[in-house]
Amino acid sequence: MEMREMFALEIEKAMLKNENIVILNADLAKPNGFGELSKKYPERVINVGIAEQNMACVAAGMSSYGFIPFICTFTPFATRRICDQIAVSICYANQNVKIIGTDPGISAEYNGGTHMSVEDVGVLRSIPNIVIFEPTDNIQLKNMLPQILNYEGPLYIRMFRKKTSDIFDSTEKFDLFKSKVIKEGKDISVFCSGIMVEETLKANQVLEEEGIDAEIINIHTWKPIDKESILKSAGKTGGVVTVENHNIIGGLNSAVAEVLSEGCPVPVRSIGIKDVFCQQVGKMLYLKEVYHTTEKDIVLAVKKCLKLKA
Repeated sequence: MEMREMFALEIEKAMLKNENIVILNADLAKPNGFGELSKKYPERVINVGIAEQNMACVAAGMSSYGFIPFICTFTPFATRRICDQIAVSICYANQNVKIIGTDPGISAEYNGGTHMSVEDVGVLRSIPNIVIFEPTDNIQLKNMLPQILNYEGPLYIRMFRKKTSDIFDSTEKFDLFKSKVIKEGKDISVFCSGIMVEETLKANQVLEEEGIDAEIINIHTWKPIDKESILKSAGKTGGVVTVENHNIIGGLNSAVAEVLSEGCPVPVRSIGIKDVFCQQVGKMLYLKEVYHTTEKDIVLAVKKCLKLKA
């Protein structure tokens, strides 16, 4: 099932239990998975039109009256287009608004450079009061939704729209504010998120064949980042690689490096978009090759970091 489909099913269940949950969209209900919901609940799935700034302000206002509004649109429109409204109307006022940005980074594929938002976390991470969460698969997102609903305050969900491989077992338990150790290791720490977790696990197969024991940790919440887990792992392995579908400036690499610089200075290498606009158009497999975010690139980064440790 596509992530947008799964999310729509789960949020409908929540809406049946809590009449204060509402969804606002900016003329993109169907592409983001809420087409059927908008027909079932026209008074609770509201189309504000192509007016994203207004959508953010309406959500903030509804929150002040006790509603739990979710606003949803493509990632560039959910972050950089409405940054001021998020900063002032939502975060400064500390309103209980959930923001969903879909198709982050290169997952925008054929929508091209204007829609390939590789700076969305960088835009939001410097704003106080906001939590930033990127689900890895349907299982993790489904498991986290009750915690997201129970959290009082602004929260951003960086959501892949299409199908993902199941990384986690259906019985797995998660904590919104604690990272998830996927595999323990002693040679190198690899911190990864979202669609790049699967790519990291592919790389790990190669590393294991070459006798490299990597510790793989899923950082699903980028802010507030789990400092304790980062410092514990880096202290054990002595080297770090970050892997993200985002600009290496302002995102996961920056967040991890900030923690390490203060608590555990070790060599760090990064896999992500190298501070360029993603102007190429195509399928993700092609785009990963273009922007050097494949399993081969991760393996190479690990080996470079291991040399720096020596």
